[in-house]
Amino acid sequence: MSISAKDVKELREQTGAGMMDCKKALQEADGDFDEATEILRKKGQKLSEKRADREANQGLVVSRVSDDGSKAAALEINCETDFVARNDDFQEDAQNFLDIVFENEINSVDELLETEVDGLTVADQLKDMIGKIGEKIKINRVLFTNSDGYLISYIHPGNQLGVLVEFEGEISDDSIGKDVAMQVAAMNPIAVTRDDVDSSIVEKELKIAKEQLLEEGKTEEIAEKASKGKLRRFYEERVLLEQKFVKDNSLSVEEYLKQNDTPLVKSFHRIQLGEDS
Repeated sequence: MSISAKDVKELREQTGAGMMDCKKALQEADGDFDEATEILRKKGQKLSEKRADREANQGLVVSRVSDDGSKAAALEINCETDFVARNDDFQEDAQNFLDIVFENEINSVDELLETEVDGLTVADQLKDMIGKIGEKIKINRVLFTNSDGYLISYIHPGNQLGVLVEFEGEISDDSIGKDVAMQVAAMNPIAVTRDDVDSSIVEKELKIAKEQLLEEGKTEEIAEKASKGKLRRFYEERVLLEQKFVKDNSLSVEEYLKQNDTPLVKSFHRIQLGEDS
């Protein structure tokens, strides 16, 4: 059957598949658009299975926050190459998946993959993307949170690192919130306050500090006391509110917030591309 260039173009616009793939699908389907679309979908599924063992270390981190700061979502989507990550279609699809997470308050990858939109599950939409793009694509992490305080988002240029910060109350100047989110991005704290640090981490740091001091020849009593001083320095380096504020090292983050009459941080989430979920 002869397939017109107009029909090929129309199928390409509907599916995003390559021109030759669309032409072959239409020929196989004798010009039936629905059947041709199904052929292309099956091709995507086969390609998805074929590339399942490939590494997908590139991609994007995207986020969205409601206008009133009461809810937020973030998503990490991976592909094989930076070239695809910078592709407009890939970025648009990432935003569409993020919107699904945000609007449906989804908090797990499995739940997102099972969600149906316009007759297709997100899992099937991913297979269609793989068929269209030709690379392994996976959603690695999904996050949704709501708050009775105030949420701020920061995406580092390049979309490989994203941060959500929850404040204890509404803040009057979002730029202050962005400063704190950038602090989390740059300094990678492990907790908001020292009380939030896992006790096993505290015990480990104390043990390491004490062993170092004993090796230096300090007595047991002195090593015990001095190790607590080292732990204070550990808190200053790894606990958000005690860290030196990156824009003004004369202040801690807590002092910066209090100086600007801004509520303290309640929690934060930091998503780095390629990290374990």
